[in-house]
Amino acid sequence: MSCIFCKIVNGELPSRKAYESDAVLAFHDISPQAPVHVVIIPKKHIDTMNEVESGTDDAVMAELLHAARQVARELGIAESGYRLVNNCNDDSGMEVHHLHFHLLGGRKLGALVSRVES
Repeated sequence: MSCIFCKIVNGELPSRKAYESDAVLAFHDISPQAPVHVVIIPKKHIDTMNEVESGTDDAVMAELLHAARQVARELGIAESGYRLVNNCNDDSGMEVHHLHFHLLGGRKLGALVSRVES
């Protein structure tokens, strides 16, 4: 398998883990975009959010969000704030086609939308 995240899950590539369960793994990004930058993935390979199956993948999706909250608390950014990002497919900037969330924090992050029209 050529998926880099699957290789991390299988122990073929090293990672600095922040959270692990039977279904989910979170690890520190090797090219952080913020002081805290953790990648949260299901251990099961799911290409993108588009391939999440209702019913079948509900528990792992819930656990991904649980892992994000727990990691944010453990790394001391829950109260100050953090961003949780999921990219889907190439136009979004997705580089690794394995469902994942980026947890970013540790500093004030810029707004994603600068102005909302009324």
